Amino acid sequence: MVDDGGAAAFGDGIGVGPYQELTFDAQGDVDPATRAAVSRIEATDLLVFAHGWNSDRSTSTRLFDRFFAPFPELVGAGVRLGYVGVVWPSIRFPDEPIPDFDPHGALPAAGAGTALDDATRAALGVFWPGREAELDRVAALLAEQPEPLSALDGFGALVRRLVDADPVGAAVAPEVPAVFVRDTVEVCRALAEALAEAGGAPAVALGDGPRALWSGAKELLRQATYYEMKKRAGVVGEHGLGPVLTDLAGRRPALRVHLVGHSFGARVVSFSLRAVPDGARHVKSLTLLQGAFSHYAFSERLPHDRRRGGALAGLQRRVDGPVVACHSAHDSALRVFYPLASRMAGDSAGLLGFDERWGAVGHDGVQAVPGAPRLSLEAALRGGLPEAGCVSVDAGSVVCRGGAPSGAHSDICHEELARIVVGAGRMGR
Repeated sequence: MVDDGGAAAFGDGIGVGPYQELTFDAQGDVDPATRAAVSRIEATDLLVFAHGWNSDRSTSTRLFDRFFAPFPELVGAGVRLGYVGVVWPSIRFPDEPIPDFDPHGALPAAGAGTALDDATRAALGVFWPGREAELDRVAALLAEQPEPLSALDGFGALVRRLVDADPVGAAVAPEVPAVFVRDTVEVCRALAEALAEAGGAPAVALGDGPRALWSGAKELLRQATYYEMKKRAGVVGEHGLGPVLTDLAGRRPALRVHLVGHSFGARVVSFSLRAVPDGARHVKSLTLLQGAFSHYAFSERLPHDRRRGGALAGLQRRVDGPVVACHSAHDSALRVFYPLASRMAGDSAGLLGFDERWGAVGHDGVQAVPGAPRLSLEAALRGGLPEAGCVSVDAGSVVCRGGAPSGAHSDICHEELARIVVGAGRMGR
Protein backbone atom coordinates (compact mmCIF):
# COMPACT_ATOMS: atom_id res chain seq x y z
CA MET A 1 0.00 0.00 0.00
CA VAL A 2 1.37 3.42 -0.90
CA ASP A 3 1.75 5.66 2.12
CA ASP A 4 -0.53 8.65 1.68
CA GLY A 5 0.39 10.09 5.07
CA GLY A 6 -2.85 8.98 6.71
CA ALA A 7 -3.59 6.33 9.31
CA ALA A 8 -5.33 4.22 6.70
CA ALA A 9 -1.95 3.47 5.14
CA PHE A 10 -0.74 1.76 8.29
CA GLY A 11 -2.93 -1.35 8.31
CA ASP A 12 -5.11 -2.67 11.11
CA GLY A 13 -3.50 -2.42 14.52
CA ILE A 14 -0.14 -1.10 13.28
CA GLY A 15 1.08 2.33 14.38
CA VAL A 16 3.74 2.75 11.69
CA GLY A 17 3.50 2.77 7.95
CA PRO A 18 3.38 2.01 5.16
CA TYR A 19 2.78 -1.52 6.47
CA GLN A 20 1.61 -4.74 4.85
CA GLU A 21 1.51 -8.40 5.78
CA LEU A 22 3.03 -11.08 3.57
CA THR A 23 1.20 -14.36 4.15
CA PHE A 24 2.41 -17.90 3.38
CA ASP A 25 0.92 -21.36 3.82
CA ALA A 26 2.77 -24.40 5.17
CA GLN A 27 4.09 -25.26 1.70
CA GLY A 28 5.60 -21.79 1.25
CA ASP A 29 2.98 -20.57 -1.21
CA VAL A 30 2.37 -16.85 -0.88
CA ASP A 31 -1.04 -15.21 -0.79
CA PRO A 32 -1.06 -13.30 -4.13
CA ALA A 33 -3.00 -10.35 -2.71
CA THR A 34 -0.47 -9.78 0.07
CA ARG A 35 2.41 -10.14 -2.38
CA ALA A 36 0.89 -7.49 -4.64
CA ALA A 37 0.30 -5.16 -1.69
CA VAL A 38 3.92 -5.44 -0.54
CA SER A 39 5.15 -4.69 -4.07
CA ARG A 40 3.30 -1.35 -3.95
CA ILE A 41 5.02 -0.09 -0.78
CA GLU A 42 6.92 3.12 -1.55
CA ALA A 43 10.14 3.06 0.46
CA THR A 44 13.91 3.20 0.24
CA ASP A 45 14.30 0.47 2.87
CA LEU A 46 11.97 -2.46 3.54
CA LEU A 47 11.95 -3.89 7.07
CA VAL A 48 10.77 -7.53 6.82
CA PHE A 49 9.99 -9.21 10.15
CA ALA A 50 8.98 -12.90 10.53
CA HIS A 51 7.27 -13.88 13.78
CA GLY A 52 7.98 -17.04 15.74
CA TRP A 53 5.34 -19.27 17.33
CA ASN A 54 2.23 -17.10 17.09
CA SER A 55 -0.60 -18.96 15.41
CA ASP A 56 -3.23 -16.26 15.28
CA ARG A 57 -3.00 -13.08 13.24
CA SER A 58 -3.93 -10.80 16.14
CA THR A 59 -0.98 -11.91 18.29
CA SER A 60 1.39 -11.59 15.34
CA THR A 61 0.07 -8.12 14.54
CA ARG A 62 0.56 -6.98 18.13
CA LEU A 63 4.14 -8.24 18.02
CA PHE A 64 4.83 -6.42 14.75
CA ASP A 65 3.29 -3.22 16.10
CA ARG A 66 5.32 -3.29 19.33
CA PHE A 67 8.59 -4.16 17.62
CA PHE A 68 8.26 -1.64 14.80
CA ALA A 69 7.17 1.28 17.03
CA PRO A 70 10.62 2.80 17.77
CA PHE A 71 11.93 2.78 14.19
CA PRO A 72 10.54 6.09 12.83
CA GLU A 73 12.53 8.00 15.48
CA LEU A 74 15.74 6.03 14.91
CA VAL A 75 16.35 6.20 11.16
CA GLY A 76 18.05 8.98 9.24
CA ALA A 77 16.28 11.68 7.24
CA GLY A 78 17.07 10.04 3.91
CA VAL A 79 15.50 6.71 4.90
CA ARG A 80 11.87 6.05 4.00
CA LEU A 81 10.97 2.83 5.79
CA GLY A 82 8.37 0.35 4.64
CA TYR A 83 7.26 -2.37 7.04
CA VAL A 84 6.35 -6.00 6.26
CA GLY A 85 5.09 -8.59 8.73
CA VAL A 86 5.66 -12.16 7.53
CA VAL A 87 2.75 -14.38 8.62
CA TRP A 88 3.16 -18.14 8.38
CA PRO A 89 1.37 -21.10 10.06
CA SER A 90 2.76 -21.63 13.54
CA ILE A 91 1.39 -22.04 17.06
CA ARG A 92 1.90 -20.87 20.65
CA PHE A 93 0.81 -22.78 23.73
CA PRO A 94 -0.88 -20.51 26.32
CA ASP A 95 1.66 -21.37 29.04
CA GLU A 96 4.38 -19.65 26.98
CA PRO A 97 3.91 -16.07 28.21
CA ILE A 98 4.95 -13.13 26.06
CA PRO A 99 6.02 -10.22 28.31
CA ASP A 100 3.58 -7.28 28.15
CA PHE A 101 1.23 -9.15 25.79
CA ASP A 102 -0.77 -11.40 28.07
CA PRO A 103 -2.95 -9.74 30.75
CA HIS A 104 -1.73 -10.37 34.30
CA GLY A 105 -3.27 -13.57 35.60
CA ALA A 106 -4.55 -14.67 32.20
CA LEU A 107 -2.08 -17.53 31.91
CA PRO A 108 -2.14 -20.75 33.91
CA ALA A 109 0.47 -21.04 36.61
CA ALA A 110 3.51 -23.11 35.73
CA GLY A 111 2.82 -26.76 36.40
CA ALA A 112 -0.87 -26.08 37.09
CA GLY A 113 -1.99 -28.98 34.95
CA THR A 114 -1.65 -30.77 31.67
CA ALA A 115 -5.13 -30.27 30.24
CA LEU A 116 -5.42 -28.26 27.02
CA ASP A 117 -7.66 -25.22 27.24
CA ASP A 118 -10.23 -24.54 24.52
CA ALA A 119 -8.06 -21.96 22.75
CA THR A 120 -5.08 -24.32 22.52
CA ARG A 121 -7.24 -27.21 21.33
CA ALA A 122 -8.73 -24.96 18.63
CA ALA A 123 -5.28 -23.73 17.58
CA LEU A 124 -4.04 -27.31 17.27
CA GLY A 125 -6.96 -28.03 14.96
CA VAL A 126 -5.88 -25.20 12.68
CA PHE A 127 -2.25 -26.29 12.90
CA TRP A 128 -3.10 -29.92 12.00
CA PRO A 129 -6.26 -29.70 9.88
CA GLY A 130 -8.15 -32.94 9.37
CA ARG A 131 -6.73 -34.62 12.48
CA GLU A 132 -9.66 -33.97 14.80
CA ALA A 133 -9.97 -37.56 16.04
CA GLU A 134 -6.32 -37.79 17.10
CA LEU A 135 -6.41 -34.33 18.69
CA ASP A 136 -9.59 -35.10 20.64
CA ARG A 137 -8.00 -38.26 22.04
CA VAL A 138 -4.75 -36.39 22.86
CA ALA A 139 -6.75 -33.73 24.72
CA ALA A 140 -8.73 -36.37 26.63
CA LEU A 141 -5.61 -38.21 27.76
CA LEU A 142 -3.93 -34.99 28.94
CA ALA A 143 -7.05 -34.08 30.91
CA GLU A 144 -7.52 -37.55 32.46
CA GLN A 145 -3.86 -38.49 33.08
CA PRO A 146 -4.67 -42.21 33.33
CA GLU A 147 -2.40 -44.30 35.57
CA PRO A 148 -1.40 -47.24 33.33
CA LEU A 149 1.92 -46.75 31.56
CA SER A 150 0.27 -48.17 28.46
CA ALA A 151 -1.75 -44.93 28.26
CA LEU A 152 1.51 -43.01 27.79
CA ASP A 153 2.47 -45.41 25.02
CA GLY A 154 -0.88 -44.76 23.34
CA PHE A 155 -0.34 -41.03 23.71
CA GLY A 156 3.06 -41.32 22.06
CA ALA A 157 1.54 -43.24 19.15
CA LEU A 158 -1.04 -40.49 18.63
CA VAL A 159 1.65 -37.78 18.61
CA ARG A 160 3.64 -39.80 16.08
CA ARG A 161 0.57 -39.92 13.82
CA LEU A 162 0.25 -36.13 14.06
CA VAL A 163 3.90 -35.70 13.11
CA ASP A 164 3.44 -38.04 10.15
CA ALA A 165 0.41 -36.05 9.00
CA ASP A 166 2.25 -32.96 7.75
CA PRO A 167 2.61 -33.12 3.94
CA VAL A 168 5.66 -30.86 4.08
CA GLY A 169 7.59 -33.48 5.99
CA ALA A 170 7.91 -36.00 3.17
CA ALA A 171 9.70 -33.50 0.96
CA VAL A 172 11.89 -31.88 3.57
CA ALA A 173 12.69 -34.35 6.34
CA PRO A 174 11.75 -37.95 5.43
CA GLU A 175 12.93 -39.37 8.74
CA VAL A 176 10.90 -38.64 11.85
CA PRO A 177 13.20 -37.67 14.76
CA ALA A 178 13.89 -40.40 17.27
CA VAL A 179 12.12 -38.46 20.04
CA PHE A 180 8.81 -39.53 18.47
CA VAL A 181 9.72 -43.20 18.12
CA ARG A 182 11.69 -43.82 21.33
CA ASP A 183 10.13 -45.46 24.35
CA THR A 184 7.44 -42.94 25.30
CA VAL A 185 7.83 -43.41 29.05
CA GLU A 186 11.57 -42.72 28.82
CA VAL A 187 10.97 -39.62 26.70
CA CYS A 188 8.19 -38.27 28.95
CA ARG A 189 10.37 -38.69 32.02
CA ALA A 190 13.22 -36.78 30.35
CA LEU A 191 10.86 -34.00 29.28
CA ALA A 192 9.25 -33.80 32.72
CA GLU A 193 12.72 -33.42 34.27
CA ALA A 194 13.55 -30.68 31.77
CA LEU A 195 10.31 -28.87 32.64
CA ALA A 196 11.25 -29.01 36.30
CA GLU A 197 14.67 -27.55 35.47
CA ALA A 198 12.98 -24.69 33.61
CA GLY A 199 10.56 -24.08 36.50
CA GLY A 200 7.53 -25.26 34.55
CA ALA A 201 6.62 -28.35 36.60
CA PRO A 202 7.35 -30.00 39.95
CA ALA A 203 10.52 -32.08 40.17
CA VAL A 204 10.13 -35.72 39.17
CA ALA A 205 11.64 -38.35 41.46
CA LEU A 206 12.69 -41.76 40.20
CA GLY A 207 9.98 -43.57 42.15
CA ASP A 208 7.12 -41.25 41.16
CA GLY A 209 4.17 -42.92 39.50
CA PRO A 210 2.89 -42.49 35.93
CA ARG A 211 0.86 -39.38 36.75
CA ALA A 212 4.07 -37.48 37.38
CA LEU A 213 5.04 -38.06 33.74
CA TRP A 214 2.03 -36.44 32.10
CA SER A 215 3.66 -33.00 32.21
CA GLY A 216 6.34 -34.60 30.01
CA ALA A 217 3.61 -35.96 27.75
CA LYS A 218 2.23 -32.46 27.22
CA GLU A 219 5.76 -31.30 26.45
CA LEU A 220 6.05 -34.12 23.89
CA LEU A 221 3.01 -32.66 22.13
CA ARG A 222 4.61 -29.22 22.25
CA GLN A 223 7.82 -30.70 20.83
CA ALA A 224 5.77 -32.13 17.95
CA THR A 225 4.52 -28.64 17.11
CA TYR A 226 8.11 -27.34 17.30
CA TYR A 227 9.25 -30.07 14.91
CA GLU A 228 6.53 -29.12 12.44
CA MET A 229 7.30 -25.40 12.78
CA LYS A 230 10.98 -26.08 12.17
CA LYS A 231 10.16 -27.84 8.90
CA ARG A 232 7.65 -25.22 7.83
CA ALA A 233 9.99 -22.34 8.65
CA GLY A 234 12.67 -23.68 6.32
CA VAL A 235 10.17 -24.27 3.52
CA VAL A 236 8.53 -20.85 3.89
CA GLY A 237 11.92 -19.14 3.88
CA GLU A 238 13.54 -20.97 0.97
CA HIS A 239 10.54 -21.53 -1.29
CA GLY A 240 8.35 -18.60 -0.25
CA LEU A 241 9.94 -15.49 1.22
CA GLY A 242 13.28 -15.73 -0.59
CA PRO A 243 11.82 -15.94 -4.12
CA VAL A 244 9.24 -13.23 -3.38
CA LEU A 245 11.92 -10.77 -2.22
CA THR A 246 14.32 -11.71 -5.03
CA ASP A 247 11.60 -11.07 -7.60
CA LEU A 248 10.74 -7.75 -5.94
CA ALA A 249 14.41 -6.72 -5.99
CA GLY A 250 14.64 -7.58 -9.68
CA ARG A 251 11.86 -5.12 -10.44
CA ARG A 252 13.01 -2.49 -7.92
CA PRO A 253 16.81 -2.72 -7.80
CA ALA A 254 17.27 0.34 -5.58
CA LEU A 255 15.15 -1.16 -2.75
CA ARG A 256 17.17 -2.15 0.33
CA VAL A 257 15.81 -5.16 2.27
CA HIS A 258 16.46 -5.72 5.97
CA LEU A 259 15.46 -9.15 7.33
CA VAL A 260 14.50 -9.70 10.97
CA GLY A 261 13.24 -12.93 12.51
CA HIS A 262 12.26 -14.11 15.98
CA SER A 263 12.57 -17.74 17.12
CA PHE A 264 11.55 -19.99 14.22
CA GLY A 265 10.93 -16.78 12.27
CA ALA A 266 14.72 -16.33 12.41
CA ARG A 267 14.90 -19.65 10.56
CA VAL A 268 12.40 -18.33 8.00
CA VAL A 269 14.45 -15.24 7.14
CA SER A 270 17.77 -17.12 7.25
CA PHE A 271 16.61 -19.87 4.91
CA SER A 272 15.35 -17.20 2.51
CA LEU A 273 19.05 -16.60 1.74
CA ARG A 274 19.06 -19.90 -0.15
CA ALA A 275 16.94 -18.19 -2.81
CA VAL A 276 19.21 -15.14 -3.10
CA PRO A 277 21.27 -15.41 -6.31
CA ASP A 278 25.05 -15.17 -6.09
CA GLY A 279 26.07 -11.56 -6.58
CA ALA A 280 22.70 -10.12 -5.56
CA ARG A 281 22.93 -7.20 -3.15
CA HIS A 282 19.35 -6.45 -2.16
CA VAL A 283 19.54 -8.02 1.33
CA LYS A 284 21.38 -5.38 3.35
CA SER A 285 21.15 -6.89 6.82
CA LEU A 286 19.89 -9.95 8.70
CA THR A 287 19.05 -9.76 12.41
CA LEU A 288 18.17 -12.90 14.35
CA LEU A 289 16.28 -12.47 17.63
CA GLN A 290 16.49 -15.56 19.85
CA GLY A 291 16.91 -17.72 16.77
CA ALA A 292 15.63 -21.29 17.14
CA PHE A 293 18.09 -23.08 14.89
CA SER A 294 21.60 -24.44 15.20
CA HIS A 295 24.42 -22.14 16.27
CA TYR A 296 26.54 -23.97 13.67
CA ALA A 297 24.18 -23.16 10.78
CA PHE A 298 26.57 -20.74 9.07
CA SER A 299 29.69 -22.81 9.72
CA GLU A 300 31.59 -24.28 6.76
CA ARG A 301 33.01 -27.08 8.94
CA LEU A 302 31.18 -28.59 11.91
CA PRO A 303 33.49 -29.03 14.90
CA HIS A 304 32.17 -32.56 15.54
CA ASP A 305 32.20 -33.56 11.85
CA ARG A 306 34.75 -31.70 9.72
CA ARG A 307 33.39 -33.31 6.56
CA ARG A 308 30.16 -31.31 6.76
CA GLY A 309 29.05 -27.72 7.09
CA GLY A 310 25.94 -26.18 8.60
CA ALA A 311 22.62 -25.95 6.80
CA LEU A 312 23.40 -22.33 5.79
CA ALA A 313 27.16 -22.69 5.41
CA GLY A 314 28.66 -19.54 3.91
CA LEU A 315 25.31 -17.95 3.10
CA GLN A 316 26.14 -14.91 5.23
CA ARG A 317 28.02 -13.77 2.12
CA ARG A 318 24.66 -13.26 0.37
CA VAL A 319 23.94 -10.43 2.81
CA ASP A 320 25.42 -7.07 1.79
CA GLY A 321 25.92 -6.23 5.44
CA PRO A 322 26.15 -8.04 8.77
CA VAL A 323 24.31 -11.12 10.03
CA VAL A 324 23.57 -10.26 13.67
CA ALA A 325 22.60 -13.02 16.10
CA CYS A 326 21.11 -11.62 19.31
CA HIS A 327 21.16 -14.18 22.11
CA SER A 328 20.32 -14.43 25.81
CA ALA A 329 21.11 -16.93 28.55
CA HIS A 330 17.69 -16.13 30.09
CA ASP A 331 15.93 -17.94 27.23
CA SER A 332 14.82 -21.25 28.78
CA ALA A 333 13.20 -22.44 25.56
CA LEU A 334 16.60 -22.40 23.84
CA ARG A 335 18.78 -23.09 26.87
CA VAL A 336 16.87 -26.21 27.99
CA PHE A 337 14.41 -27.48 25.43
CA TYR A 338 16.12 -26.79 22.11
CA PRO A 339 19.27 -28.81 22.91
CA LEU A 340 17.19 -31.52 24.57
CA ALA A 341 14.93 -31.87 21.52
CA SER A 342 17.90 -31.81 19.15
CA ARG A 343 19.70 -34.41 21.24
CA MET A 344 16.68 -36.70 21.40
CA ALA A 345 16.25 -36.37 17.65
CA GLY A 346 19.32 -38.43 16.93
CA ASP A 347 21.76 -38.98 19.78
CA SER A 348 21.85 -42.39 21.45
CA ALA A 349 24.04 -41.36 24.38
CA GLY A 350 21.21 -40.51 26.73
CA LEU A 351 18.53 -37.87 26.79
CA LEU A 352 19.72 -35.27 29.26
CA GLY A 353 22.83 -33.12 29.50
CA PHE A 354 23.95 -30.24 27.32
CA ASP A 355 26.27 -30.95 24.41
CA GLU A 356 27.61 -28.03 22.36
CA ARG A 357 26.62 -29.67 19.09
CA TRP A 358 22.93 -29.22 19.97
CA GLY A 359 22.98 -25.52 20.87
CA ALA A 360 20.75 -22.82 19.38
CA VAL A 361 22.02 -19.56 17.90
CA GLY A 362 19.63 -17.65 20.19
CA HIS A 363 21.24 -19.22 23.26
CA ASP A 364 24.93 -18.53 22.69
CA GLY A 365 25.29 -16.88 19.29
CA VAL A 366 27.05 -17.93 16.09
CA GLN A 367 29.64 -20.68 16.59
CA ALA A 368 32.48 -22.12 14.47
CA VAL A 369 32.60 -19.20 12.01
CA PRO A 370 36.16 -17.81 12.00
CA GLY A 371 36.45 -14.08 12.54
CA ALA A 372 32.91 -13.64 13.86
CA PRO A 373 33.12 -11.16 16.77
CA ARG A 374 31.16 -11.48 20.01
CA LEU A 375 29.86 -8.24 21.53
CA SER A 376 27.78 -7.20 24.48
CA LEU A 377 24.63 -5.28 23.61
CA GLU A 378 26.12 -2.16 25.17
CA ALA A 379 29.32 -2.46 23.13
CA ALA A 380 27.37 -3.01 19.91
CA LEU A 381 25.23 0.08 20.53
CA ARG A 382 28.19 2.18 21.55
CA GLY A 383 30.78 1.11 18.98
CA GLY A 384 28.66 -0.16 16.11
CA LEU A 385 28.58 -3.46 14.22
CA PRO A 386 30.89 -4.93 11.57
CA GLU A 387 30.10 -3.99 7.99
CA ALA A 388 29.72 -7.64 6.94
CA GLY A 389 29.89 -11.21 8.19
CA CYS A 390 28.46 -12.86 11.28
CA VAL A 391 28.45 -11.16 14.67
CA SER A 392 26.95 -12.32 17.97
CA VAL A 393 25.39 -9.81 20.37
CA ASP A 394 24.63 -10.81 23.95
CA ALA A 395 21.25 -9.16 24.52
CA GLY A 396 20.70 -10.71 27.95
CA SER A 397 20.71 -7.29 29.64
CA VAL A 398 17.29 -6.54 28.08
CA VAL A 399 16.06 -10.00 26.93
CA CYS A 400 15.57 -11.21 30.48
CA ARG A 401 11.86 -11.38 31.36
CA GLY A 402 9.39 -14.23 31.03
CA GLY A 403 7.94 -17.11 32.99
CA ALA A 404 8.30 -20.86 32.70
CA PRO A 405 8.67 -22.83 30.57
CA SER A 406 10.07 -20.58 27.83
CA GLY A 407 11.73 -17.91 29.99
CA ALA A 408 12.76 -14.76 28.12
CA HIS A 409 12.34 -16.33 24.68
CA SER A 410 9.72 -13.80 23.58
CA ASP A 411 11.06 -10.74 25.43
CA ILE A 412 12.16 -8.99 22.24
CA CYS A 413 10.21 -5.72 22.05
CA HIS A 414 12.95 -3.32 23.16
CA GLU A 415 14.22 -0.09 21.62
CA GLU A 416 17.77 -1.39 22.09
CA LEU A 417 17.06 -4.28 19.70
CA ALA A 418 15.45 -1.89 17.21
CA ARG A 419 18.66 0.15 17.35
CA ILE A 420 20.66 -3.01 16.58
CA VAL A 421 18.54 -3.53 13.44
CA VAL A 422 19.02 0.09 12.42
CA GLY A 423 22.76 -0.17 12.98
CA ALA A 424 23.03 -3.43 11.05
CA GLY A 425 21.21 -1.85 8.11
CA ARG A 426 23.21 1.40 8.22
CA MET A 427 19.95 3.33 8.49
CA GLY A 428 20.74 5.51 11.52
CA ARG A 429 20.74 9.25 11.90
